[in-house]
Amino acid sequence: MAASLLFAALPAPAQEKPRARDLGVPFDGTPGPLNAITDVAGVEVGHATLVRGDGPLVVGVGPVRTGVTAVFPLGKDSTDSVAAGWSSFNGDGEMTGTIRITEFGELFGPVVLTNTLSVGVAHAAVAEWYRRRVEDEDTLYAFVSPVVAETWDGFLNDIYGQHVTREDVFRALDAARGGPVAEGNVGGGTGMKAYDFKAGIGTASRLAETEQGRFTVGVLVQANYGGRPSLRIAGVPVGRELTDLMPESPASTEVQGNSIIVVIATDAPLLPVQLNRIARRAALGLGRNGSIGTDGSGDLFVAFTTAHRWSYAQTRTRSVEMMTDVTPLFGATVEATEEAIVNALVAAETMRGAGGRVVHALPHDRLREILRKYGRLRE
Repeated sequence: MAASLLFAALPAPAQEKPRARDLGVPFDGTPGPLNAITDVAGVEVGHATLVRGDGPLVVGVGPVRTGVTAVFPLGKDSTDSVAAGWSSFNGDGEMTGTIRITEFGELFGPVVLTNTLSVGVAHAAVAEWYRRRVEDEDTLYAFVSPVVAETWDGFLNDIYGQHVTREDVFRALDAARGGPVAEGNVGGGTGMKAYDFKAGIGTASRLAETEQGRFTVGVLVQANYGGRPSLRIAGVPVGRELTDLMPESPASTEVQGNSIIVVIATDAPLLPVQLNRIARRAALGLGRNGSIGTDGSGDLFVAFTTAHRWSYAQTRTRSVEMMTDVTPLFGATVEATEEAIVNALVAAETMRGAGGRVVHALPHDRLREILRKYGRLRE
């Protein structure tokens, strides 16, 4: 049986896979240099990807198609907090640490993404990772309630085997860095699907012009939601045009999962209550791609700003700035979320997983043909 595979967020290779814009998909707004969440200075992303085994599903053995993604607001070497907020569009999912964000408006440490049944091990692993790195006990206490979010990869992955280990989480945390971000079948997105195509991790960014200056909004998604007929790309009903290449399952009963996690970063000076408002706008990005937030979907969003950072020991009063008109940031969030989802679909590759189940990749050539048919292809 092959060993676990690890894909870190390393600098992009010379021959990189095409992204949505490379295929001629038109989007609104101006992206940052990398068109990634790491365009927000200080943000680092790391992945650990587990792919091993093939053939029949044996619980506890495999096949394994899962992983972990970590997003650090201030990089993995920082112990400071940032201002944060969150929102739930449809709550059939889990994101730990949200009560603490609601109470204090702060986020310490990374946002970690994985599969539904690995939330517990990821939560414990983040606390252990910091215990090994932080000597001061008072500072260490800041990391006892990490943010871990999930989507269900049980169609392709032996999810009940709970294959993610603490060491896998450590690898994702250790791999975090700035620069280009790997997308598709990587990290927490390894076994995920969206609109009945293979999906997973996607990212994008926007530059927002405001009265206070130019700011960056970056988004990273773990996409695992939506039915095929709903899929729209650049306003085009792609899901109704592409009715074949549906997920394949030899078994009569299919394991479904419909959720998306959206992580939003910005460098704009915002208060936690404003970040709650930013987080809610991610739902409009989902809507542009056809989502209605179905009853069984866990659509959970977290937003933070690197403009405010505080030490846990800083217990006295804090002076912060806030923007008064965040409308440009709302638009940037919607646009970046929309594009990050399409980037996840474009980057993902066809995958065969547990029990011979197959989820096909979105065919690039046919996507271009459909966009051209509707006059939406950017030649």
